[in-house]
Amino acid sequence: METWEVSVPDDRAEQRTCLICGDRATGLHYGIISCEGCKGFFKRSICNKRVYRCSRDKNCVMSRKQRNRCQYCRLLKCLQMGMNRKAIREDGMPGGRNKSIGPVQISEEEIERIMSGQEFEEEANHWGNHGDSDHSSPGNRASESNQPSPGSTLSSSRSVELNGFMTFRDQYMGMSVPPHYQYIPHLFSYSGHSPLLPPQARSLDPQSYSLIHQLMSAEDLEPLGTPMLIEDGYAVTQAELFALLCRLADELLFRQIAWIKKLPFFCELSIKDYTCLLSSTWQELILLSSLTVYSKQIFGELADVTAKYSPSDEELHRFSDEGMEVIERLIYLYHKFHQLKVSNEEYACMKAINFLNQDIRGLTSASQLEQLNKRYWYICQDFTEYKYTHQPNRFPDLMMCLPEIRYIAGKMVNVPLEQLPLLFKVVLHSCKTSAVKE
Repeated sequence: METWEVSVPDDRAEQRTCLICGDRATGLHYGIISCEGCKGFFKRSICNKRVYRCSRDKNCVMSRKQRNRCQYCRLLKCLQMGMNRKAIREDGMPGGRNKSIGPVQISEEEIERIMSGQEFEEEANHWGNHGDSDHSSPGNRASESNQPSPGSTLSSSRSVELNGFMTFRDQYMGMSVPPHYQYIPHLFSYSGHSPLLPPQARSLDPQSYSLIHQLMSAEDLEPLGTPMLIEDGYAVTQAELFALLCRLADELLFRQIAWIKKLPFFCELSIKDYTCLLSSTWQELILLSSLTVYSKQIFGELADVTAKYSPSDEELHRFSDEGMEVIERLIYLYHKFHQLKVSNEEYACMKAINFLNQDIRGLTSASQLEQLNKRYWYICQDFTEYKYTHQPNRFPDLMMCLPEIRYIAGKMVNVPLEQLPLLFKVVLHSCKTSAVKE
């Protein structure tokens, strides 16, 4: 659906303001909290391919009373704040194309192409040359496995060139990883062009508190029980490291199965749907937990074990392109989570949101899953805005991590099993080395 709203008490609703004009917000529209007026304006502007002009300096004040004075600056702020035009159906009818879509951050160049009408002309030329057999926008199509398109997060120029044996060997031997990766130019940033409203102290919605408490009760946050201690001087073989990774995966998967049975909405869905959801998301859930609640053990104890494994030259030569991309993205994602310091409550919400993916094939209760997904999306936002008042970009930052996790999990399926020990060695070594320097 293109929009969703969550019923809240009147005093709670009054505190939620539109990120565009400051009017009372009615829900999450096209990825951000906004009012009905700005939602409709954005939809009309994109569907009708409107090109506006500003008679001033393209920096007009946006407020409830002044928002209609300059359509150019209003649309500009919609784009800068993260409204996602690709969530609008092309026929303009109600119902969005991506039910789980969130805010997006696009480059200044892309915003300029939209504001000038150049992008509308390019799209018209594209469909004129390629027909209309595919009704998805360019660069916004989902793959068969529901993974985001690589083109949506990966630019053509990489900050680290990893092709060839020598380059990879140098990095494996301990070269520091560059702190900034230019191949994900917009995924983890939120608009800083338009100032948000000053943070105001507020209380957490009682319903949010209750549901977060229930999610936390379902989690097993005890340290992993799989032994990861190796004697000094012992050389770990590829087979031994692979066996250890399998045991860790088994324990983490077992914890996800136990988690499902404790979920507050467990009785609301069928066993068939739970089986379908788990079979499609278990790798994503394990990856998310490894980067957050179990990160100290994974990037500590497991990293120490992988340090005792020395790959052969042949293993280095045969390492696949899929593995190289996974390494890059995992290192970047590690730094992002390390920067955010995700709380256990946020982790529990992110995990539920990722698990409740109504776009997975074979589900019998997709509409019910959609409502549950919206519920926990709202709860996560409510908690984050309450707990981290002075971090207005925190919630979109967290949500932007989920499609990246899904993409990485999908890519890891294509990495040959025998290459996983080397992959984990490089990732854990690079992350641990950078963490020590920090």
